[in-house]
Amino acid sequence: TPGDPELFRTEELSPAPVVGLSLCDSAPLLWRLQDLKAVRSDGLVGALLGSLPRTPRQNVRLGRPLLLLPEEERLLGERRGAATLPNQDGETDRTGHLYQKDQQRSFEEQSVLALEDRKSALVRAMTSSSGRCVTMRRLLELEQNFSFPRSALAVQLSTARAGLSHCPEARAFLEADWPIRAQRCPRREARFQVFRDLRGRGFFLTSAGKFGGDFLVYPGDPLRFHAHFIAVCLALDESICLLDVLCVARLGSNVKKTVLLCSPAPDGPVRYTSLQWSGMV
Repeated sequence: TPGDPELFRTEELSPAPVVGLSLCDSAPLLWRLQDLKAVRSDGLVGALLGSLPRTPRQNVRLGRPLLLLPEEERLLGERRGAATLPNQDGETDRTGHLYQKDQQRSFEEQSVLALEDRKSALVRAMTSSSGRCVTMRRLLELEQNFSFPRSALAVQLSTARAGLSHCPEARAFLEADWPIRAQRCPRREARFQVFRDLRGRGFFLTSAGKFGGDFLVYPGDPLRFHAHFIAVCLALDESICLLDVLCVARLGSNVKKTVLLCSPAPDGPVRYTSLQWSGMV
C-alpha cells in the first residue's frame, strides 16, 4: 500500500541511477536526457553548450550537451555515482566513413557547378565576332582541361560529428588545468569544500568567472532567482591584497550582489566573511 513504511524503506535503500559522462578531452559532458534530469534533481546546474536544431544561429537558448564544473562532477561521483560512457569505436568509424562519402559527393557536385560557372563566364567574354565554331572549341577545351581543386571545396561542418579537437599543445594545457579527478591541489580542494558546503545548505551554484569570483550563489533554481552572492574561495591562511578586496567588493556592489570570502577550515566547517561596499571615506 502507499502508506506502507516498508515501501518507503525500500525506496530509500534503492540506489540512484548512475550518470553517464562523455569526455571531450578532459571536459565532462552530459548528452542523455535522463542524465540531465538526474543532475538537475540533485541541484547541479552546469552549462548548456549545444545549439538548437531549428534555431542554430543564436546563443540565447542552448541545448545539449551539458558541461559540468569540476566540482559538480566530483560531487556527482560522491552522491549518485558517475561513469564514463564507453567509446563506440565502431560507430565512430561508420560515421567517419559516411562523412567521407558525403564529402566526395559534395566535391563532385561542386565540380559540376564550378565548371558550369566557368563556361558561362567564357561565353560572356567571347564577342559575337568570334564565331560559333571558335566558341564551341574553347568550351570543349575548357571541359577537357578543367580541374576543380580540393582546396576550393566548401565544407559545412556538422556539430554532431565527433573528431574535432584541440591541437596537442592546447590539449596538454587543458588536461593540466581542468580535470579535478586527476589532480588534487589546495586551490581545487578549497573550491570543492566550499561548493559542497553551499550545495548542502540548499544553494544553487554556477561559475562566476565573468564576475571575478569562483561561484555565483543562488537561493533557488537559477531559472527563477537572481544570484545573491559571489563566492571567492581562499585558503584559511592565505593572504590577499587589500586592493583586491576593494576591487571585488566594489564589483559586487555594482552588480547588486554580496561578496563572500569562503575559507574551509582544516578540521571544521567553512568560514564565510561577507563584504559590502559602503562608500568612499
